[in-house]
Amino acid sequence: MSELFVKICGLKTGADVDVAVAAGADAVGFVFAAGSPRTIGAAAARELAARVPDSVLTVGVFRGQPVEEVRRLAEESGVRGVQLHGDEGPEYYEALRAGGRTLLRATAERVKRCGEYGEDLLLLDAPDPGSGKPWNWGSEEFTAPEGRWLLAGGLTPGNVREAVETTGAWGVDVSSGVERERGVKDPALIRAFIEAARG
Repeated sequence: MSELFVKICGLKTGADVDVAVAAGADAVGFVFAAGSPRTIGAAAARELAARVPDSVLTVGVFRGQPVEEVRRLAEESGVRGVQLHGDEGPEYYEALRAGGRTLLRATAERVKRCGEYGEDLLLLDAPDPGSGKPWNWGSEEFTAPEGRWLLAGGLTPGNVREAVETTGAWGVDVSSGVERERGVKDPALIRAFIEAARG
């Protein structure tokens, strides 16, 4: 297996972005969905995205927003990836495909394989998204999807290696697991997470 893909999500400051990139993140996420302590505007995200080298994917995270709004915010912020985190159907992915962006589908449901909705990457979130509670990876109810998929939900520097070894995940995604308080990232935890994830 090639090196694990690591996404650090919910970034809001230049310092956080710089730390994530320097530590070796493959992707950084900016939250445009309403109601999160990590939500930022398109102008702020554009400034942050401008700090990121082309080798690192910038991702806008959306939940249940109209496709026109998703497209507009993606264009205004300049992100190169779009992550849909609601009940958006295949028509969303088809509509957003024309922009040439990498499309991520986030779901907490059991999925057989990546690409069923036309997404490039599948993000498998814990059954209670945002709770910080992980999947029971070793249980029979957890089945790893086929293809390029990221494990998310309840991951921390302390459990990410076990999670990867147990599930065989292609990549991992973290937000609250690298925060010192809700919505505030901890640079040391970002570095520790990436180091632990890659073992």
